[in-house]
Amino acid sequence: MALMVIQPWRGFELWHLVLAGVSGLLSVAASAHAVLYKREPRSALSWAAFVWFVPLAGPLLYFLFGVNRIRRRARILRRSGRRRQTPGAPTGHPPLPLPPAGGHLAQLERSVQRVVGHPLLPGNRVEPLVDGDEAYPAMLAAIHQARHTVSLETYIFDRDEAGRAFAQALGAAVRRGVAVRVLVDGAGILYSWPTIRHELRREQVPHSLFHPRTSLLRLVSLNLRTHRKILVADGCCGFTGGINIRAGHCLAGHPRRGVRDLHFRVHGPVVSQLQEAFAEDWRFATGERLRGKGWFPPPVAGGSVLARAVPDGPDEDSEKLRWTLLAALAAARNSVRIATPYFLPDSAVISALNLAALRGVEVDILLPASSNLPFVHWASRAMWWQVLAHGCRIWLSPPPFDHSKLMLVDGAWVLLGSANWDARSLRLNFEFNLECYDAALADRLGGLFAARLAVAREVTLAEVDARPWPARLRDGIARLATPYL
Repeated sequence: MALMVIQPWRGFELWHLVLAGVSGLLSVAASAHAVLYKREPRSALSWAAFVWFVPLAGPLLYFLFGVNRIRRRARILRRSGRRRQTPGAPTGHPPLPLPPAGGHLAQLERSVQRVVGHPLLPGNRVEPLVDGDEAYPAMLAAIHQARHTVSLETYIFDRDEAGRAFAQALGAAVRRGVAVRVLVDGAGILYSWPTIRHELRREQVPHSLFHPRTSLLRLVSLNLRTHRKILVADGCCGFTGGINIRAGHCLAGHPRRGVRDLHFRVHGPVVSQLQEAFAEDWRFATGERLRGKGWFPPPVAGGSVLARAVPDGPDEDSEKLRWTLLAALAAARNSVRIATPYFLPDSAVISALNLAALRGVEVDILLPASSNLPFVHWASRAMWWQVLAHGCRIWLSPPPFDHSKLMLVDGAWVLLGSANWDARSLRLNFEFNLECYDAALADRLGGLFAARLAVAREVTLAEVDARPWPARLRDGIARLATPYL
C-alpha cells in the first residue's frame, strides 16, 4: 500500500520538474529575445519581468504578441529583391537648393535624407483637396482617365455610396484593359458589413487584404495595420493624405457622422515614390512584383515643389517619421503649426515641442473638440498640461470631427499624409507622408489652418488644471494605455 501511494506522488513530482524546466527554458529564451530586440528599455524590461512572473503563459504570450513578425517577413522579401530606386534620382546626388523662404532648413533636408533614404525631388505639383467633396471627384476622374495602371491602397474602404462609386470606377478600368491593383487593410475593411470585397469581386477588380485576420498568427499581430492612403493612376498622377473611402467624408450631404479631412493630388517625379510604397506593400501582401513603364514611367516635371516621400512602418529599423518630426521641430525658427486628430506624443516629442516654444517659436496645435474615440481624447487631455506649461498653444476645433493631418514649419516646409501624433502611427502602423519645401504651398495651407484656428477655442493651462478630480482620474487611467492607442 505504501508503494502504491508513493509512486503516483513521484510521478507528479517528475511532471512538475519537467514543466518547471520547460517554463524556465522558455522564460530564458523569451527574456533574452526581448533584451536583444526590443528598442525601448522599458518595453524590454516589462516583457522580461512578465515572462518570469507569469510562468509558462508569460513566454507563450510574448512569442505570440511581442515578436514583430512584420519586420522579419519584410526583410525576407527584400533580400530576394533590392529596394527600387526612384527613377532619375540616383543615390549620392548633390543636394538641391532650397527656395529662399526655406533656405535655413537645409539641415532639416539633410537629416531627413539620411533618415529616409529617398532623394528630394524637384518639379512637383501638390494640390490640397478639402474633404471628400473635393477629393473623391478628383480621384474618380483619375481612375476613369487611366489608360495603363491604377494602384489603390487604403485603410478603410466602406461598402456605401462612396465605396460603391470607387468599386464601379475600378471595375470599368479593368474592363478597359487597365491593370488595377487594390490593397485594403485587413482590419479597416471590416468597418462596414458586408465588406466592399463583394463589390470588388463582382466588378472583377484584383484586390488583396493587408494582414487579414484569418489565422491565429495574423490575429496576434492585430495592431500592425496599413494606415496608408495612396492612389496612383498611370504612374504619373498620385493622391495621398488622410481621407479613407467612406461617405462620411462628403460633408455637402450633411452625413450623420461627418468627418473633415485633407487629401492631396500630386503630379511630378515624387509620384514614383508613392508608387514604390504601394508596390512594396502589394508585394508584401501578395508576393507579386509590379514592374515596367506602366507602373513606373519616366518622370515628368509637373510644378515647382521640392518633395520627398516619408514612408514608415514596423518593418523599418529606424523610426523615420518620428525622427522627421523631431528634426523639423529642432529646425523651426518662427512657427510650427500642427493639425492632428489624435495627440498622444511620447516624452521625446513633448520635449522637442517645449524646446521649440522656449526658443520663441510659436507652436500651435489644432485638435478636434470632440473625438470619435472618447478614450483617446481622455488620454490626450491628460497630457496637454505638459506642453501648455512651456508655451505651446492648443486649440479645439468645433464639429464636425476634424481628421486632418498637417504640419507646417516657418511658412516654408509642409508635412502631409496619413500619420497622427500618437504611438500607433509612430510605431505600429504603416504610414505614408510627404515632406514638401515650397512657400506657396505652405502659404495656401497656412491660410486653411488659420481659417480653422479662427473658429477654434484656445485651451488654457488653468482650464486643464481645473478639471474635477473624477475626470482627471479617468483621463490619467486612459493615459496609461497611450503606447497602444
